[in-house]
Amino acid sequence: MYDAPIVQRLTYRPVQDAVMRELRRSAAERVLDIGCGTGLLTSRIRGELAPRSIVGCDFSRGMLRQAAEKSPDLPWVRGNALRLPFPDASFGAIVSTEAFHWFPDHGAALAEFFRVLEPKGQLLVALINPPAEWLSRAARLGSRLMGEPAQWPTRAQMRTKTEAAGLRVTAQRTVFRLPAPVLLPCVLTVSTRPG
Repeated sequence: MYDAPIVQRLTYRPVQDAVMRELRRSAAERVLDIGCGTGLLTSRIRGELAPRSIVGCDFSRGMLRQAAEKSPDLPWVRGNALRLPFPDASFGAIVSTEAFHWFPDHGAALAEFFRVLEPKGQLLVALINPPAEWLSRAARLGSRLMGEPAQWPTRAQMRTKTEAAGLRVTAQRTVFRLPAPVLLPCVLTVSTRPG
């Protein structure tokens, strides 16, 4: 389903395009894609930007298996966003698209991102940021009732969490994409680790 062309074009590609624009500006040489899923963005980063190294990391063995089938020459690492299997200051950029809401402890994940980012490194996190706190709470409750607990912070909550981890938020950009671009907007939060 993730890789279906229509789903990619309407839902995921606009978010990936926004991330690619930011990465082009930063020119990071070592990039980590956390929650890489089937590896489409990871492969695109390598193909279009050719960083010195790019690593795809996901908790799901099934997703990593699909990623490895598509791009067997890329490093695919199974890892938990709350305890990343990488040394301190390993990456110049970290991207996470449409995965952050699954991480059970946002603060712990952001602390890990801070740890593995090099000084002045860039963090790009894109996910739905509901426009109101009540909608964020309703979405979380709905996901729990369906048996897949997730949490979507508002834009303000995302900024607060990111800054609490020691990162400096430099931009929050709404990414227009379908479905529900107004009620459930995707926001790309851009931040850096102080140097």
